[in-house]
Amino acid sequence: MFTAEELLPIQLTLELAAITPLFLLIVATPLAWWLANTKSKLRSAVSSVVTLPLVLPPSVLGFYLLVAMGPNGPLGKLTEALGVGLLTFTFPGLVIGSVVYSMPFAVQPLQGAFESIGKRPLEVAATPWDTFFNVILPLAKPGFVTASLLTFAHTIGEFGVVLMIGGNVPGKTQVVSTEIYSYVEAMEYSKAHWLAGGMVLFSFFVLLGLTLLNRKNDRFLT
Repeated sequence: MFTAEELLPIQLTLELAAITPLFLLIVATPLAWWLANTKSKLRSAVSSVVTLPLVLPPSVLGFYLLVAMGPNGPLGKLTEALGVGLLTFTFPGLVIGSVVYSMPFAVQPLQGAFESIGKRPLEVAATPWDTFFNVILPLAKPGFVTASLLTFAHTIGEFGVVLMIGGNVPGKTQVVSTEIYSYVEAMEYSKAHWLAGGMVLFSFFVLLGLTLLNRKNDRFLT
């Protein structure tokens, strides 16, 4: 039913969804730890900025990312000065957009996991490294798993941001969500149904898995 070329967006989507959580965990972990423990007056402002992607229309966020990565934007000027070139309409540009767009889905579960640890377990560790690897990571494991699954699933379903930044270029930046859009525009509803139905099933099983995981963790804690 689908040609090899038409299946490329599925591969690209899975690659994007696999890479995005890795970068997000690197960025979100220290940020979530800071938000969970800081008493700074900037906490509310930083938390609001992190949460912005939840309330901003994806097209608005995508537009400003497009401007930032463009030839006159700060990120665009930086990448050109480094000899990398512009990141608009490229796969690395999609990764940056996905990281920004999915940030709250990584930070909030991690922040909640860190806040639930409390201060007492941290006091028994000998060194900062011992604290992180032997205390924080094991106790916050459910938060890391939840953050990884949510950002993976959220990246699979991205549309507005990737369309603005990537431009839906076949073989380069076209992902499943934008391919569905192309099929609908071409009135090829049968192919759109197959892809859309697959995304519905995928989302359902991710949420089901998270629910079962949370129940298991709740039973373990009690």
